[in-house]
Amino acid sequence: MSRGPVRVLRLGLRPYAEALRVQELCVGAARAARLPVPVPGESVVLSEPAEPVYVWGLRGAPEAEVAARLRARGAGLAAARRGGQITFHGPGQLLAFPVLDLRRRRLPLRGYVAALEALVLRLCRRLGLPAARALPPPFTGVWMGDSKLCAIGVHCGNHITSHGLALNCCTDLTWFDHIVPCGLEGKGVTSLSRELGRHVTVDHVLEPFLDSFQEVFDCTLVFSEDPGD
Repeated sequence: MSRGPVRVLRLGLRPYAEALRVQELCVGAARAARLPVPVPGESVVLSEPAEPVYVWGLRGAPEAEVAARLRARGAGLAAARRGGQITFHGPGQLLAFPVLDLRRRRLPLRGYVAALEALVLRLCRRLGLPAARALPPPFTGVWMGDSKLCAIGVHCGNHITSHGLALNCCTDLTWFDHIVPCGLEGKGVTSLSRELGRHVTVDHVLEPFLDSFQEVFDCTLVFSEDPGD
């Protein structure tokens, strides 16, 4: 994979819709980087959802009755242009949306998903979870036994990636009880806090996450406040 700087935008606790808005600005910047006068193109948007929200991808939208029941529990609902079925995003979860140029990196989409899994596996080893694993296709994400620790759902348009991964740090896992997460019957969900037996916040994992990101994607990181700079 090609070396090059990747801008890091740390949004902190933000509504899911705000993270999506910043991501789309980064996608526009990545496309502009291909123009005759290039600008810095690749980014990773990091955030923690401020409110509970159920999100589905290109398939798996909930039926009206299910959607009403989820709203009644105080959660928002949103559709996203990514692969995967319905899942939950909320406080205590790290959302990472890498906006990378796979054509420039000469990386196929399946290889990119495997790289995201490798990134989280490196993070888990750093935190003391060597038993974390990725499962063979068609499964994606990172697992502890039969419970998913990190979900992955990506979109790729004109070789530019968006969306990415959701890592449960200290997430209230009871929110997952009201859906079939990612459409996987008989599978559970877990968090870093549950597996490590201590409270692990999003802030706790940001530095080792970024260290792992640099290693897997062979890049330098530059920190930015503006998705278009």
